[in-house]
Amino acid sequence: MEYDIVVIGGGPAGMAAAIAAKKAGSDSILILERDTRIGGILLQCIHNGFGLHHFGEELTGPEYAGRFSDQVEELGIEYKTDTMVLSLARQADQSLIVTAINTKDGLMAIKAKSVVLAMGCRERTRGALVIPGSRPAGIFTAGSAQRFVNIDGYLPGKKVVILGSGDIGLIMARRLTLEGAEVKLVCELMPFSAGLRRNIVQCVENFNIPLKFSHTIIKIHGKERVEGVTVAAVDAQRKPIPGSEEFIECDTLLLSVGLIPENEIAVECGVSIDSSTSGPIVNEHMQTSIPGVFACGNTVHVHDLVDFVTAESLRAGENAALYVQGRRAKNPKHVTLRPGNRVRYTVPQYIESTEAEKPVPIMFRSTDVYKDVHIVISSNGERIRSIKKKIVRPGEMQSVELSPEQLSKVGDNITVAIELPEEDVE
Repeated sequence: MEYDIVVIGGGPAGMAAAIAAKKAGSDSILILERDTRIGGILLQCIHNGFGLHHFGEELTGPEYAGRFSDQVEELGIEYKTDTMVLSLARQADQSLIVTAINTKDGLMAIKAKSVVLAMGCRERTRGALVIPGSRPAGIFTAGSAQRFVNIDGYLPGKKVVILGSGDIGLIMARRLTLEGAEVKLVCELMPFSAGLRRNIVQCVENFNIPLKFSHTIIKIHGKERVEGVTVAAVDAQRKPIPGSEEFIECDTLLLSVGLIPENEIAVECGVSIDSSTSGPIVNEHMQTSIPGVFACGNTVHVHDLVDFVTAESLRAGENAALYVQGRRAKNPKHVTLRPGNRVRYTVPQYIESTEAEKPVPIMFRSTDVYKDVHIVISSNGERIRSIKKKIVRPGEMQSVELSPEQLSKVGDNITVAIELPEEDVE
């Protein structure tokens, strides 16, 4: 098998990338998806709130995914479901070989001129946490519980405690309440939520579900089934405070303790990984350190809105097509993009060309909650742009753009920083 572009992952990122590549002039495209149908995680996200940025209307997850799967069908883009990608390798002739397997075609070696990585992310499980206790039934990741309720029709428990205030955990607090379960507590280790503010209001506050910041679970009780958990407050070093322990009876514990980009294939192929995002290092075209290999969506960094995933993926797909067609910059540069004060990471991590025709978007997350700040973009010590923001939160992605004119003024590096009111922003 031989294709111009192979997209690994048939979720919202993979579908958007394939559609953009098709519209940019590439006809030989294949999407590989390990689930039984394309659509990705959105198929189990039956709540609304999707599409406000991209479509200008509020959609449910399946509706949003359906818009793109319909386009995939209309454009005649080929895809294979129930297909597991085993490896990605670069050949001596610079071509890429994707090794995949399914029950229909068996083991496949697919030759591609370009590959788009859109594998999404996975949830952090109990194995990544150090919580004393036995291993009883009734401990789920929030996403697993979401699939049980929304796809399979199973209620995981009647009395629930949720550890972590990520968006999926907050949404499941509401979902389980609507299904008749009692959500006794959502506890968050940090002094702020990892989820969107709107989800805190709509999913927790509006349902009078207790939410405790700077709290964590220090023990899980139960042998055959979860019988309860011990919750304690934590200090500034996130260590449990003696005497603050509280036992809460429950039969189910949901973990919403973070997402990890799926990048085993990328690492094995030799793609450079950013330790801050756990995703590939990319430039403004979403190209990784390996020419012809592009990445987008939650594979690169964990997003809070699928609309941002779509915008990023459309860019990756279009540039993959331009790469195959040989329409890329002939004299690429390497302008390093780095996080400054109070910024955890930036995407992209570098800019390939300062002679852009379109604005270059820069996405980043803050390290904490800050109010009345300036987002300052500077290069070699000189300010290029300053934007005032009322509030920035780690749970909400920030995005700024550099216009072609601003980009032409940069040197060999760009720094994105958050400055507080008391600092000099003149």
